[in-house]
Amino acid sequence: MKIHEYQAKEILRAYGVKTPKGVPCFSVEEAEEAARKLGGNVWVVKAQIHAGGRGKGGGVKVVKSFDEVKAVSSNILGMQLVTHQTGSAGQLVKRLMVEEGAAIEKELYVGMVVDRSTQTICLMASSEGGMDIEEVAASTPEKIHKIFIDPKQGLDRIASIQLNEKIGLPQQALEKGADLFEGLYQAFVDTDASLAEINPMILTVDGDILALDAKMNFDTNALFRQPKILDMRDFDEEDPAEIEASKFDLSYISLDGDIGCLVNGAGLAMATMDVIKLFGGEPANFLDVGGGATTEKVTEAFKIMLSNPNLKAILVNIFGGIMRCDVIATGVVEAAKQVDLTVPLVVRMKGTNEDLGKQILRESGLPIISSDTMADAAQQVVEAARGGQ
Repeated sequence: MKIHEYQAKEILRAYGVKTPKGVPCFSVEEAEEAARKLGGNVWVVKAQIHAGGRGKGGGVKVVKSFDEVKAVSSNILGMQLVTHQTGSAGQLVKRLMVEEGAAIEKELYVGMVVDRSTQTICLMASSEGGMDIEEVAASTPEKIHKIFIDPKQGLDRIASIQLNEKIGLPQQALEKGADLFEGLYQAFVDTDASLAEINPMILTVDGDILALDAKMNFDTNALFRQPKILDMRDFDEEDPAEIEASKFDLSYISLDGDIGCLVNGAGLAMATMDVIKLFGGEPANFLDVGGGATTEKVTEAFKIMLSNPNLKAILVNIFGGIMRCDVIATGVVEAAKQVDLTVPLVVRMKGTNEDLGKQILRESGLPIISSDTMADAAQQVVEAARGGQ
């Protein structure tokens, strides 16, 4: 789960990480009022969307008068902000943050992720703040320094100070830099974060260390014990189909293709998408109905896939282990009847009660294309999506 910058900063401040003062705003009037309350003569108006690269896309502007605050806020609010993380469609801006300006001496980068290979938390830092870390990794990887933190032991203070030295903080700011790292680490652990990033972390002209920007993502599986984080969820930033799928415990992710996929098991779902692409097709979604799919879940899965206007065909690929093929077959037939299916449907099922499942499909009277192998199923659904050509 993702949250907005102003929410991430709110969390970090609770752990002692300093940030510029800022106010979330939902209208031009609120933005102007925020600037007046903050005082000073320089502010930054920032679009709040769940994507990086906002500045390059025109979603972050430095302003020096109340009139500029109004003008810039009017331009950003309601804009379809396109960044390298939103795709060509962009994201509609519905929230802003107005923040006090900062006197920047130096920009740096710090981030944390879970490193599954070492089963530790990886703290990364770089002197190249303000840039995309992927860009730094590709062009100057030697400028990214790392500490791997054993969760049982926590972040070592000496290692933290040494990391701040490596990224170029002056001697007098090393302790403050270590304080920020420790606050970030504790926030990461306590909130079940999967990513925490401050880019840039800045050294101000008066020697202070601030998080000028902040990004946090959270482990969805841990949200049951993070009610405060869950309350920060912004449904406007999420795909409506994915929101609907979550109501029925369906693992669904929208993609750009035109072939819907309904599969049981994440690994099989990935393999199914791969084989569709192998034969020249493009998946419209990732959809894992899990091992306990019911007729209701399958019906809802069909409805969600059919809500995609680009959908041209559907492939159902089932391995009957825990999930019996006859149960899925019954669900597919009922779902197809309920949603008045209008696109070609290819079904491949193997495993428990396979023959019974195939019998149910044959006797349904529906124009279902049955297949025995993944390769045949993929070829058939790709051909169907192309109109049988």
